[in-house]
Amino acid sequence: MFTLSPVEIEALLLSLRVAAWCVLLSLPFGILVAWVLSRRQFFGQVIFDGLIHLPLVIPPVVVGYLLLVLFGKQGPIGGFLSDAFGISVIFTWKGAAIASAVMAFPLMVRAIRLSFDMVDRGLEQAAATLGASPFRVFFTITLPLIAPGILVGVILAFARSLGEFGATIVVAGNIPGRTQTIPLAIYSKVQLGKDSEALNLIIVSTALAIITLIIHHWLIIRGSRKSQR
Repeated sequence: MFTLSPVEIEALLLSLRVAAWCVLLSLPFGILVAWVLSRRQFFGQVIFDGLIHLPLVIPPVVVGYLLLVLFGKQGPIGGFLSDAFGISVIFTWKGAAIASAVMAFPLMVRAIRLSFDMVDRGLEQAAATLGASPFRVFFTITLPLIAPGILVGVILAFARSLGEFGATIVVAGNIPGRTQTIPLAIYSKVQLGKDSEALNLIIVSTALAIITLIIHHWLIIRGSRKSQR
């Protein structure tokens, strides 16, 4: 019979919490970076683009190690957060959210950038000639037009966060009830030989992934139909 223990339910809820914060942390920067890559030409753009997409091609453990150096109590960011605000990131769910956000960021940027590329620049120019400020043009013309791409980016980032393992285990550890997400819980169950419990979590993880992919597919179809009207 399919049942989840309280610890497994806690891992599921923590995974959803981390994924939600991953999206919240990534989205403002994702829109900004996508806009820069789509609308601006500058020296070193190719290098900047490569750095943004670097988490897709290097081992997640490397990303986790770099974040550990940056956000550790002796690191430049972690030391500042600890001294100024008393905030600790390493080996907390906050670290898991940051690791997931970094790993998911390239996928979000790619989806939003494609939406920026598809916007009819003539509509923006027409609004500008009528006296609209750049900020008003962005929030009243551009942002509504790229909304489908933003939704796709959010879904992709959320799904990537649910499956994140390598960077998370380095930054946040694998502490039941504190930092143990579904992938980490599956790893622990397999290590302990609890195959039936691991299978339950695999079923839950697969179901979440399928639901996310269905929503992603539906958004793409809906967006293509709108563009054809």
